[in-house]
Amino acid sequence: MTRGASVALLGIPILALVGIPLMGLFVSSSPNELSDAFRNPALFPSIWLSLWTSTLSALLLVFSGTPLAYWLARSPSRLAWVVERVVQIPILLPPAVIGVALLIAFGRSGPLGGLGLPFSSSAVIVAQSVVAAPFYILGAKAAFTKVEPDLLYVAQSLGASPQKAFRRIGLPIAVPGLILALTLAWSRALGEFGATLLFAGNLSGRTQTMPLAILSAFESDLDLAIALSLIFVCLALAFLVGIRRIAE
Repeated sequence: MTRGASVALLGIPILALVGIPLMGLFVSSSPNELSDAFRNPALFPSIWLSLWTSTLSALLLVFSGTPLAYWLARSPSRLAWVVERVVQIPILLPPAVIGVALLIAFGRSGPLGGLGLPFSSSAVIVAQSVVAAPFYILGAKAAFTKVEPDLLYVAQSLGASPQKAFRRIGLPIAVPGLILALTLAWSRALGEFGATLLFAGNLSGRTQTMPLAILSAFESDLDLAIALSLIFVCLALAFLVGIRRIAE
């Protein structure tokens, strides 16, 4: 056995912890239960809501988070350090805490209460964006850190504008890391649960995403919840494979 194979064996426990529960979903759901799940009226509306809200959340992070990530990667200031710590906070907080914080901020008596966001589809997007933001911004920052400033300076010394130098040299270096960061953030938004439940509610056809539909099924029919969970696993796998194909 090679040294690499020996090292890989150390990963078996965590692989088993991840893989065995997922395999349990496949062996615990029968074709009849899957058929019942596909006939459930909440299935396709919740899938559609999850897909379009997570997509908008991802786009929001790309357009707003990318400039922020670039600034964090380039600025040595104390302010950048503080901003990065703020960005990291949602990783440490339980989603329920984020949901409560969003209710305080956007509730009727909150400073942003006039926007009327709670318990709406827009609230789903906001909740997803908040919990997914650290995954994109920190990943994008790491991608931009790989762009050596000297390369950009050389391009500018040869007559390229700063924008052109970054577009032609810096961006191709950062793109793989940006795609990875976007994949992680988009996946996190797609599976968001706790903050969405508290801030947007669990309103069928309006704010009930796929994870919330599974919760509703779990409260009354365990077999249906298992079947819906299996469908969501397949959906997530197809999503990740699709993103990987696009990246290649």
